[in-house]
Order: sequence, then structure tokens, then C-alpha cells
Amino acid sequence: MTLRTAAPADVPALSDLGRRAFIAKFGHLYSAENLAQFLDDSHSEATVTAQLANPEMQIAVIEEDGKLASFCKIVRTSTLPAHTAAKSPMELKQLYTDPDLIGRGHGARLMDWALAEARGWQADEMQLSVYAHNPEAQRFYRRYGLEKVAEITFAVGDHIDPEFMFAGPL
Repeated sequence: MTLRTAAPADVPALSDLGRRAFIAKFGHLYSAENLAQFLDDSHSEATVTAQLANPEMQIAVIEEDGKLASFCKIVRTSTLPAHTAAKSPMELKQLYTDPDLIGRGHGARLMDWALAEARGWQADEMQLSVYAHNPEAQRFYRRYGLEKVAEITFAVGDHIDPEFMFAGPL
């Protein structure tokens, strides 16, 4: 298992893994039209290419057996609503693992990387949005000192999901 910063050559694999992981966990929640629109907006190769070029975003990947197995996207300045007293919050945007490889410690390695990057940025808080009906992810983030601070929403096409904003000091 190798953790490294994503490179332009990773774009097709990042796009593919983002799509597959999202569909496996959440695809059943949405109409075909909403799902297709979301995947095109959030996990297209053009979107991933733009994210890699964004100096405010960092993307780490884990390779296992020569294939992209997991990734994590973080941004220097949180885009989430202000629900805490943080002065310099950063945001964890996505932490995805190949559905067939969950449980191998990839999430923990990526969270350790994200926290180290955030501290290097001198962020005072990590923030993220997590689906309200995803208790496994919520337990995972709580292990890192993040807690629910607000109820928010997340749009997938014209479908609005209930989400929790989690945050924790750094």
C-alpha cells in the first residue's frame, strides 16, 4: 500500500473510482437523471483535472497492487456554512475507497495524511459533510475527534439529502 500525492496521470482512475464508490454507497437513493448529473458534475475527468490544478486543493491517493484503491481530497479553506468559531477551518471534501477494498486501513492512512496537511496549513479546524444516514462514516470521523455541529443539506441534482456537518479542532 503506497500513499502519494495525486498526479495528472491519475485523473482517469480518480474519476472512475469516485463514480464507482459513490454509486456503490449512494446510487440507490437517486433517480437515474439526478445520479448522472451529479456524477458528471463531481466525478468527471474535467472536474478532477481542475481540482488537481487548484492550488487550494490537495489530493492523496493510495495504490494497492499497482491500482488506485483510495483517495482523499482536502481544501485549504472550508466551503461549509459557518457553524463554529473556527478562524481558519479546512475541509475534507471526499474520502473514497474502492468498494471491494474497504476495511484495509486506507481510510485511517488518508485521515492521518489529511490531518497532517491541515496542521501544516495552520488550519484550526477540520470540517466535513457526511450523509445523515451513514453511521459507519460518522463513527469513523468521531474516532478522529470530529463531532456533529450542524444539520445541513447536500444536493444531488434536484434531490436534497440530509447531511451532518462534522468539525473538530486541530
